[in-house]
Order: sequence, then C-alpha cells, then structure tokens
Amino acid sequence: MVVFDASTLILLAKIDILALFVSDYRGHVFLPEKVKEEVLEKGCVETPQIAGLIADEKINILKVEDGKLLQKLIDDFNIDSGEAEAIALALNKKTAIVAADDRNAIRACKFLKINFVTAVSILIRAVEKRLLSKNEAVLKLEKLESVGRYKGAIIGDARRRIKGGD
Repeated sequence: MVVFDASTLILLAKIDILALFVSDYRGHVFLPEKVKEEVLEKGCVETPQIAGLIADEKINILKVEDGKLLQKLIDDFNIDSGEAEAIALALNKKTAIVAADDRNAIRACKFLKINFVTAVSILIRAVEKRLLSKNEAVLKLEKLESVGRYKGAIIGDARRRIKGGD
C-alpha cells in the first residue's frame, strides 16, 4: 500500500510516469481525501490525468477520522493537512509507504519510522524494473529537476544511478 501526498503525485504526473507507476505497482494506491481536494481544485495541467486514475479506481481515496492526530502531526512537523493525512493513514496501516517529496513530511516519516519514497526514487526504480530506458529516465529526471525542488546532490546521484544502473 502506498499513500501519496500532493507534491509527489503532481511531480510524477508532470514527468508522465504516474500512470506507469500505478499500473505496475502490485499493491493498492491511495490518496487521502485532503490530497484529492488539493490536487483537483488546483486545476493544474495534470489534474485530468489524476482525476482519470481516480475515476478508473486505479487510485482510491481514504478518509482520516482522527482529527487530533492530524493536528498533532501538523503542529509537530510543520506540515500541511494533505501530508498529515498521508502520514496518519500510514501510521494506521503499518505496511503502508508514504510517497512524499516535502522535506518536513520526509523528516516526519523518518522520525515516525514510516517507509517513504520520493518521485526521484520511483523514477530510478522504473529504470531498474526496465519500465523506462535509461535515456527516457534521464530526460524525465531533467524535467523533474526543473519542476521539483531538489538539491543538486540528489539529482546528481539519481543521474549516476540511472546511467550506471546501480
């Protein structure tokens, strides 16, 4: 089970690998209700792609009931409500993985010992699984670098891993 926050969902859609990930992933893919609202109300270019995956039930929506937990996560880790909902869902489902690219959400996952993935790690994994060629992945990484907020070291490491295959 993977639970997306808005940033990773949008980044994967921007580089055209969200549908590829969802179709290849063997577990269930979820969005917290708040993330769905954020993404669909923003009306960005990627909204129809994401809305289509939701309509086709390839991405499912989950509601978080524990308002106190959400507020505690927001306060303790300085994260938005969408990230808090994703983390709360992962806390309730012990085997869940959070897909997050927000620095504070990643810190929260590390602190709470929740497994997480980023858009960069999903891109690298797509190459490892031969879902994308190295050349395709390098182009997608360049686009990810231009639309995301990544340190140069992260992009450099990802480029080496994609090109070198390690």
